[in-house]
Amino acid sequence: MLRKISTLLLSTLVAGVIIVFLLSRVWDELLITLHEADPRYLLAATLICLLAWYMRGIRYRYILMRLSVCVSTTFSTACIFVSQTANLIIPARLGDLIRLLILRHEKETTYTVGFSSLIVERVFDIITIALIGAIALPFVVGQTPWFSLLIGLVLIAGLLFFLVLFISGRFTSENRILAKIFEIMAQIRSVSLTPPALVYLLFSSVIIWIIDCLVCVMVAMMFGETVPIMVIVLAIVIGNLVKAVPITPGGIGTYELALAMTFELAGVAPGIAVLIAIVDHLIKNLVTLGGGALSVYYFGDWTLSLLKRAFSGDIRGELRDRD
Repeated sequence: MLRKISTLLLSTLVAGVIIVFLLSRVWDELLITLHEADPRYLLAATLICLLAWYMRGIRYRYILMRLSVCVSTTFSTACIFVSQTANLIIPARLGDLIRLLILRHEKETTYTVGFSSLIVERVFDIITIALIGAIALPFVVGQTPWFSLLIGLVLIAGLLFFLVLFISGRFTSENRILAKIFEIMAQIRSVSLTPPALVYLLFSSVIIWIIDCLVCVMVAMMFGETVPIMVIVLAIVIGNLVKAVPITPGGIGTYELALAMTFELAGVAPGIAVLIAIVDHLIKNLVTLGGGALSVYYFGDWTLSLLKRAFSGDIRGELRDRD
C-alpha cells in the first residue's frame, strides 16, 4: 500500500511542479490576459469538447459491435467517461482497465474482448494523431527536428503493429498465455482489418481529433489570439503523444508543457502559450470529470466501489482471474 501511495504522490508532485514552473514564468502576463478573456469562446470550447466525447462514444460503439457486443451510444460514451475520469487520479493509465470490468459486469463479456476493444481505440487514436501531425509539420515554422522524429517513430510503430497483427493469424499455440495473445490479435483483426472497418475507424478518428483541435482554437480566440490552425494542430499532436507516456495522472503537467513549448517555438508569446495550454487541458479535464460523474450515476453505485478499488490498485487482482 505504501508503494502505491508513494507512486501516486510522486506522479502528482511531478505534475504540480511542471504547472507551477509554467505559471511562474509568465504570472503577470497571465493575469492581464485572463482579465481580457471573452467567456463566449469558453462556452463554445466546452460544447465542442462534449461533441468530441459523443463522437468517441459512436466510434467505441462501432468497435464493440464488431466484437459482437451490442450497446447504445450512451453506454459506450459513459464507459469511456468512467475510465478516463479514473485516469485523472490513477497513475500509469490503469483507469483504462475499469472499462474491462464495466463490460464484464454490464454485458458479460470476457476480459479479452474488453482489452481488444481498448487496444483498437488506442491504436487508432495514436496513429491518427501522428498522421495529422505529419500533415501539419511542413506548415509550422520554428518546430524542432525531434517533432519529426517523434511523429515518424509513432507512424513506424503503427505500421509494425499492423504487420504483426496481419501475420499473427498464421500462428497457434498450446501455451495459455500465447493462446490468449493470439485470441486478442484475432479479435483486433476482426475489428479493424477489413476495408470498411479500416475506413470507418480512420475517418471517425480524424473527425474526433479535428474536433479536439477546435477546442484549442476556441481557447486561443477566447484570449484574442489568432494562432495558425496548423500550429494548434501540431501542438495538440505533440501534447497527446507526450501525454500517452503515463508520467503523471491524466498527463497533467506534461501535456501543458508540450503544448506551451510548441506554441512558443512557433512564435506565440510565452504568457499566451502557457495560458492556452492550461485552459485547453482544464476544459477537457473538467468535461471528463463532469461526464464521469454522470456516467457513475448512469451505471449505478457499484461503479463507485469499482473506482475505489482501482485507486487502491485492487483492480489488477480482479483482472488476473480467468475469463
